[in-house]
Amino acid sequence: MTDLYAPTARTTASRYRDRMRYDRESAHAILDDAYDCCVSFVVDGEPRLLPTLHARVGETVFLHGSTGGRLGLSARGDGVPVCVAVTLLDGLVYARSQFHHSANYRSVVAHGTARPVTDPVEKRMAMTALVDKLGRGRADDTRQPTRKELDQTSVLALDLDEVSVRVRTGGVADDPADAGLPHWAGVLPIRRVTGPPEPDDGTGAAPPDYLPGTGSPWHTAVTLRGRHVRLEQLAPAHIDGLFTALGDDEVWRYLPTPRPATRDDTAQIVSAALRAQWLGERVPWVQLHPETGEVLGVTMYHDVDEAGRALAIGHTILGRPWWRSGVNSESKLLLLERAFDVLGAERVFWYTDIRNERSQRAIARLGASRDGLIRRHRKRPDGSWRDSVLFAMTADEWPAAAQRLRERLSAPLGA
Repeated sequence: MTDLYAPTARTTASRYRDRMRYDRESAHAILDDAYDCCVSFVVDGEPRLLPTLHARVGETVFLHGSTGGRLGLSARGDGVPVCVAVTLLDGLVYARSQFHHSANYRSVVAHGTARPVTDPVEKRMAMTALVDKLGRGRADDTRQPTRKELDQTSVLALDLDEVSVRVRTGGVADDPADAGLPHWAGVLPIRRVTGPPEPDDGTGAAPPDYLPGTGSPWHTAVTLRGRHVRLEQLAPAHIDGLFTALGDDEVWRYLPTPRPATRDDTAQIVSAALRAQWLGERVPWVQLHPETGEVLGVTMYHDVDEAGRALAIGHTILGRPWWRSGVNSESKLLLLERAFDVLGAERVFWYTDIRNERSQRAIARLGASRDGLIRRHRKRPDGSWRDSVLFAMTADEWPAAAQRLRERLSAPLGA
């Protein structure tokens, strides 16, 4: 096998031949990165075009369909002649003349006969590849298809023999005579951006690492275990427990968010925290009893600055029965250990309402220093402006603070 596909009459361009490529590396990269796939074929002398899922395994592209669909029916027996097109749109090109408007893109076109995959082993392999195209490891994170489901699913295999790649990059290609026209010209880049994961009702698991937007340890809520508390990734499954644990007006007294009146209000708070995590603004943990798993509260990293190696600890809401129980202090110790010892943070900081003296004393007991006052920092639920006290701890101060915290928490439980 050479590194190039051999051009054919169907893959040789009649115009813009400088945009054509036939190397396997480029074709594979586009096929693996793209989700927009269309397959064209002929039914009763009429052209048909269908969008579909695809996945590449070596020199074969697998196409997903239904055994009752036109494509699946047409492929019975010896297969069906198809043309598969996959495109990545990279930008819109605005020229001074209408004629030279264009687009930057990368595309693959493949011709051939798509054969039906009937061997059970190959079909399961192809289904795994199609599911893993949505996220590496997704196939292992889901229920395998039943025999009935496999029978209802059509999988076609197209060998990559007759393939061409077309790429357009660069800027405006106006005629020199149009260069002085007063019209705006340039390129509008287009990027594929995913939104935050939206869990289905009843989903208890946290968003998996293979979803876009996850992966950096600075934005990952790994499980942290202590004697008094266990910290886990906040998830929709914790909504009921949080609504029960935080049902006290005193818990919300100095917080910028009013106490949720209903379970749905709590669900909105959890949803907002998970959305902020996807945007890189927060890292939310739920606080759990280390033995029973009872929900005690929630705490977070926020204002995460990975480049500057700094983050804040806050948005901590702990149920009143666990105040002065060691839960809050140990939660902070676990978060500080991760920040300084694992992530390599240079600075950790806290904001708290100037009226919340209890919170200020608790932060000071951690070993943080009061660094200043931020006036009119945030609005309170009643509409008044809150002045916030800023506390901070540096990497140089952390070892001594860690020793004091560990000594304080080493006392016997209940002492």
